[in-house]
Parts: sequence; C-alpha cells; structure tokens
Amino acid sequence: MIEQLIKYSTLKLSQQLPEYKRFLFEKIDFNSKLIGLIGSRGAGKTTLVLQYLKSLTQEKKLKSDEYMYVSCDHPLMASKTLFEIAEDFSAYGGKILIIDEIHKKENFCIDLKNIYDFFDIQLIFTGSSAISLEQCQSDLSRRALIYRLPVLSLREYIELHSDERLSAYTLEEILTNHLDISSKIISKIKPLKYYKEYIKSGAYPFVLEGNSSYHQRLVEIVNETLTFDLATIYRVPLANIASLNKLLEVICRSKPYEINYESISKHIGISKNTLKQYLVYLNEANLINTVGGISRGNSYIEKPSKIYLHNTNLFEILCSNKEIGTIRETFFASQTHYSHKLHYPKSGDFCIDEKYYVEIGGKNKGFEQIKDMNNSFVVKDDVEVGFKNSVPLWLFGFLY
Repeated sequence: MIEQLIKYSTLKLSQQLPEYKRFLFEKIDFNSKLIGLIGSRGAGKTTLVLQYLKSLTQEKKLKSDEYMYVSCDHPLMASKTLFEIAEDFSAYGGKILIIDEIHKKENFCIDLKNIYDFFDIQLIFTGSSAISLEQCQSDLSRRALIYRLPVLSLREYIELHSDERLSAYTLEEILTNHLDISSKIISKIKPLKYYKEYIKSGAYPFVLEGNSSYHQRLVEIVNETLTFDLATIYRVPLANIASLNKLLEVICRSKPYEINYESISKHIGISKNTLKQYLVYLNEANLINTVGGISRGNSYIEKPSKIYLHNTNLFEILCSNKEIGTIRETFFASQTHYSHKLHYPKSGDFCIDEKYYVEIGGKNKGFEQIKDMNNSFVVKDDVEVGFKNSVPLWLFGFLY
C-alpha cells in the first residue's frame, strides 16, 4: 500500500501550484519535527504544505521517495491507522510525511504523539479550524508547533491582483503613523478599489480561479464545514444542520448586537443551551466571530457577546439584506482578530487588547461616542487617508 500512496503523493505534487505564498509560509519553523497547520476550508493549507515540499524537491534537498503527502479522505487511508502508515513510510526510508485533513481520522492525537516518539521523520498535518486539540494539549503541547492560517488579508488580496509587493504593519504602526503609511501605499495602488472588491469576493485564495465560480465555491465550503467538519468533530446531528444554517442567516441580516439567546433559540427551533454550544462551534469553525464584553477597567463581566460573520464574503451567500455598518465592523474584526484580542466596550464598537478603543463609521463619523476615552480612534470607511486619530478602515487590512 505504501507504494500506492507514494505514487499518489508524487502525482499530487506534480500538479501546478500558485507561485504566490501566503504570509504564514515565512513564519513557519520548518525545522520542527511536528507541525500542525489549522484553518478554514479554502484558506490554502494544502497549497502551503505542497509549496514547502516542492521547494525542497526543486532545491534537490528531497527525493520523490523521501516524502509522502496523504489526505485522510483518500480510500487507501481507511484500512490503516496513521501510526501504521507512518511506520511503513519510515521503514521505506521516508523523511517527510504530510497528513492532510487529519480531523477525519479517529484517535489522531494518540497517533501523532506515538509517531513523534517512535519514528525519525518530520510530520506536518493540516486540519479544520474547528479541530478539537484540547484533548491533545497534554501530549502535543511539548511536541508540536501549531500554526493557524486565516483567510486572506486585504494586503494579500491586493498582491494577488497586482504586481506590487506591499508591507504588513503592526497595529501600533497603523494607529500612530497611518498618514505616512497610507501615503506610501496610495502611491502604488488604489486601496479603495481593491477594498470594495475584497469585501465581496476576496477572502479566499481560490478567487484566483475566477469570480464566476467564487460564490458557488464559498457555498460549498460553508455546507461542507457544517455537514462534515462540525458533524464529525462535535457530533452535531445532521438533523440540526438546518438550524445552524438558520443561525448564520440570522447573524447575516442583523445589525451587530448583543445576543438575545431566548429570541434566537425560539426563531431557529433549538434550546438556549444548544444555541450557546452551537455558537462556540461556529466560532471555532471560522464561520462567525464572537466579541465578548469588558467593563470596569480590566474586569471581565458575564455579558452576551456581539456576533459577526467570520468575513465579509459570507454576506454574499447567506442573506440579501446587508447593513453597511455591519459590513464595516465585520471587515475590521476579521482583519484584526488574528493577532489581537477584541472586546465589546461600553462606549465605541471595539476595545483592542484592552488598550485601544475604536468607533467605526463612514467618512463623516465623529468622536462623540468615544470623546472622553484615552487611546480612542475613529475608523472611517470611504476615505483614502486619515488625520490624527481618524484612521482609514481599509488600512487594517494590512495587519498581516
């Protein structure tokens, strides 16, 4: 069987891959023995690990029989455990084993631990963003480097659609030096043009395959995440998948709001406790973002969260009524939450890292709601450049 898997692996790597590499490629420590890459369906996890393999073969650091890529949904994978496959591969002289969609194999945590302990091979695995690693922490925390691959940033989207290579900036750089940064970027591209494209169809790398099929592909990703990932990982009954779809639709057509568990549970036909659990699942699956509350300095309180779709592209397939304010806040949250902690303050739309307060609006938005708060900023849509504590919304798409 190992010969068949290596043949399949060689054919997989012979396929044409994009030349463009996601930002995370340069951040991964590929010298580590055990690496996990977690993220949404369609974010580019498989492409990234195959790009790594191809770079090794092109540099002649790896022969075709020294690596093996396998996907856990391949029929040949059904008859053996991951440990048995790794054992055969190691005995064959293999050096690098890549396991795609690892969440589809039972007992993968134990197998990963034992593969790490018993075989002298590098193992890289990918999995759904909803993958449950909690039960693995005691065994894998000392062994594995886990990386999370988010959807495309606006910066990456622009790079994919232009000849420009643009720098990413820290949050502090953007807040304190946004005028100079904006001017530098504007001298190369028209950011508002790309921003308006991005919010409709720019969050996933398969946008390179063409806009005509983009939203259909996105529908498939949402359906597969609900039907396969959540059903498999969290044992969500298939009969309740329709309730998850209804929940996403409710979030889509609503303004950002504090969760009213009673009204939502009645609307979609599930209990309040089940609703709370499903919101956790959808958040873990990168279909929504939940932003918790904070008040009284750094004292957290038990209050409902605000809910957003995970990225603005999801509005295009989940509902027809889209609030511009919700789109703006969703974009900000989707670009910011990867590297920063967001909370829902008493005044303003977001508190970032318990330090910065942000109010988001159109070009005429003022400081009334946050005028008495330190480290407060107005983030404005439809402007290319800001002034002092007014920052362009699109610029937060350059955080990674």
